[in-house]
Amino acid sequence: MMARRGRFRGRAVDPGVDAFLGIRYAEPPFGPRRFAEPVPVPVSGGHTVDCLEFGPIAPQAARLPGAPVWRPGDEDVLSLNAWVPKRGDGLPVLFFVHGGAYTFGSSAQPDFDGTALARAGLVVVTCNYRLGFEGFGHVPGRPDNRGLLDQRAALRWVRDNVEVLGGDPGNVTVAGHSSGAASALFLAAEPGLVRRVVAHSPPNRVYAPSFARRVARWVDASTPESAVTSAARLADAQRTGPLGHDRVLFGPVADRLPVPPPEVDLLLCHTDHEYGLFEAVGSFRPARTEAALRRFARDWRIPDHVVTAYLALPGPLPGADTPPPDAHVLLAGDFVYGEPTTRLFEAHPRARLARFTRPPARHNADLPFCFGNLRGADFLIGGPPDAEAHALSRRVLRSWVDFCATGDPGWTGTHHWGPPTTPRRTPWRGVPLPPLLDPPVTPPDPRVPRCRTRGA
Repeated sequence: MMARRGRFRGRAVDPGVDAFLGIRYAEPPFGPRRFAEPVPVPVSGGHTVDCLEFGPIAPQAARLPGAPVWRPGDEDVLSLNAWVPKRGDGLPVLFFVHGGAYTFGSSAQPDFDGTALARAGLVVVTCNYRLGFEGFGHVPGRPDNRGLLDQRAALRWVRDNVEVLGGDPGNVTVAGHSSGAASALFLAAEPGLVRRVVAHSPPNRVYAPSFARRVARWVDASTPESAVTSAARLADAQRTGPLGHDRVLFGPVADRLPVPPPEVDLLLCHTDHEYGLFEAVGSFRPARTEAALRRFARDWRIPDHVVTAYLALPGPLPGADTPPPDAHVLLAGDFVYGEPTTRLFEAHPRARLARFTRPPARHNADLPFCFGNLRGADFLIGGPPDAEAHALSRRVLRSWVDFCATGDPGWTGTHHWGPPTTPRRTPWRGVPLPPLLDPPVTPPDPRVPRCRTRGA
């Protein structure tokens, strides 16, 4: 069944919700516009805009379950989607930015379907933005952080047009998960654009200009396809140093993650076992000996006494030269996600903090509960959803809806989604958490050509 809001024609996806998919908010960022700031698409004229299918996704190598793939030649990648309650105007707006290490993912992933949140009373907007080298690679004479500029352009589109879709442009909450959560913090730094922020598991990672230039030396950016292929080859070549443990080459070029202004309501969350996801998918290999764990800590500039504390976690018999099974996973997750998120909570006057501890409590395990999309999420949530999982999802989803509407998720201070746990914070007291990455880059092969930027 078709649905209309102003000039936008979408389709009914639920008895109470309409979806408007693939709305262009900026011109295709290729050809003469490649590596440039996004060029907004004005909403004007009297013709009807069909918004029935997701738009093409940004260049990437990933093939994610249930999501479209990028194909060379797909260029109209700057689009957004809205799930809108059939009844009501002036509703709170949730603008959600997907994660994916700034390198993969899209708003078309089934995880981010906004139907359940819209049914609960929100206008839910998601967007695509440039990723990898297209969005965050260094190109001389062109702006850095183009992916963030795309997100900002999409958010401005929401501010200017969401009223037609039943939303209140003065009550917009920016939300995100992982790299999308860090992106939300950057978006909130612009005065007056954001009222509230939901940031689940923002990684404490930004990149020095010198590092971005070193990466660019070994990326063949002559075409979007060559940029994707050569960047993936470069990531695979990182076997030593900090990048040998976590091969993320792209992200915001900045000094640090910004702290939202004090007048912005802030809802933070991290999971108890963040790096368990990366271990499960094979992108993170835990240390099998104490010596290897200490080498990892030196690479990431984690003090020895912190490692000693994690080695004391329950595990093998005392004296064995094998770390406890989760020591490395917990150490990495707390360093990148848990401790920085908690410190951000402590530094912000209007922040609330949740810890997601329901097993397996890995990175991404919280998202299906937030969106009310448990079906098909068995891997993330640890098995088929039961009555307890559905009940927890209703509570988590309601906390998002209430926060978007009023700034109050239903608690003050810290809240647990799952069994209460004791944070592993004692060894981190007084330890700096440097967010800035500036390590050496290992070229994939001496014969690989240096960066070429046709169209730049």
